[in-house]
Amino acid sequence: MDLVKNMLPSSIVTLEIFFLTIIFSSILGMFVAFGRMSKYAIIRIPIQVFLLIMRGTPLILQLMFFYFAPYYIFAATLPRFWAAILAFTLNYSAYIAEIYRSGIESIPVGQYEAATVLGFGKAETFFKIILPQVVKRIIPPMSNELMTLVKDTALAQVIGVAEIFKLAGATMSSQFSTVPLIVAGVFYLIMNAVVERFCFYLEKKLDYYE
Repeated sequence: MDLVKNMLPSSIVTLEIFFLTIIFSSILGMFVAFGRMSKYAIIRIPIQVFLLIMRGTPLILQLMFFYFAPYYIFAATLPRFWAAILAFTLNYSAYIAEIYRSGIESIPVGQYEAATVLGFGKAETFFKIILPQVVKRIIPPMSNELMTLVKDTALAQVIGVAEIFKLAGATMSSQFSTVPLIVAGVFYLIMNAVVERFCFYLEKKLDYYE
């Protein structure tokens, strides 16, 4: 019981990383997705380069870059926690943007044409007709990303963020016991179980879009 209490503050940090990453990357990912689909090369090409870099390099490398690079470039450093949030946000926004894009492009063109015939404007068509269907279609791949994010929060320890895995490792070394790692594993498992059930609930709620 004492071990669980000692790990509670670190578990809160892990949850903060998880939820802040979801919020920021979901918003940024939408802008990136639209930029990726832009007909203007001056917008589309830089976005493609961004996607390649974020998806083509390890997250652990990005974490170290955003923490250490500002010191060598600007002679200043970001707080460890916010450097982690920045790295996670940019990394996951790239993956989420591609999920958004695939969902939007999967909607038949005929639905846009039908909405135009019915007198809907572009914004009204997107938010009332297209977006609800997109949300339904992207839930399965989004649930995979969210479950991966739960586990990836452990990588924040490489720049010294005191999340649950870092504390579990330190406690294991001091107590010569694997129990802290088991407790941390159970924590991640419970988080992913909650994420999975929540996404399944949303998918069922949106079944009427089939």
